[in-house]
Amino acid sequence: MRIIPPEALLEAYSKGIFPMADSKDAEGVEWYSASQRGIIPINEFHSPKNVQRIVRQGRFEIRVNHNFRKVVKECANRETTWINNLILDSYTVLSQLGHAYSVECYRNNELEGGLYGVKLGGAFFGESMFRKAKEADKVALQYCHQILEQNNFILWDTQFYNDYLGRFGCIEVDTDEYNQLLQQALEKECEFKLA
Repeated sequence: MRIIPPEALLEAYSKGIFPMADSKDAEGVEWYSASQRGIIPINEFHSPKNVQRIVRQGRFEIRVNHNFRKVVKECANRETTWINNLILDSYTVLSQLGHAYSVECYRNNELEGGLYGVKLGGAFFGESMFRKAKEADKVALQYCHQILEQNNFILWDTQFYNDYLGRFGCIEVDTDEYNQLLQQALEKECEFKLA
């Protein structure tokens, strides 16, 4: 199995750099950073009312890192994706080492939605999300926020801003502000666990 060495991945994230493949069939990855970085300020997260209602109803059972690899595979299961086998295998190893986590929504023991990302210090770098059931991805986001808030994380990095994430409070910050937040987060150690 060919992987990106975990220490190389973590070093890149500590500098605000992340890998993406050109396609699912690509052999390798390219490394990226963003001059305008997407983040969700943890204390300004916005949860839509319908998502709050679904959470109150307990429509999904929430698990953390129960089936990390399957979450990444489901995130890649779309027409165009930047998740190739190298990323799948590399992040699976990162998860086994306690540096990558998934938030998973189950109904009748079936995985219906979720997200995954990398944890480094007090920073969580969101990578991708998926849904099979309506709103399951949003519920995963809601629970991810709960985990980050309860465990006193400093930075929730989404890499890029988009309108979908904007509905949850995502904003863009410039490189200087991002680097400042990143450095503060790296000086802290937080657990990624659901209370």
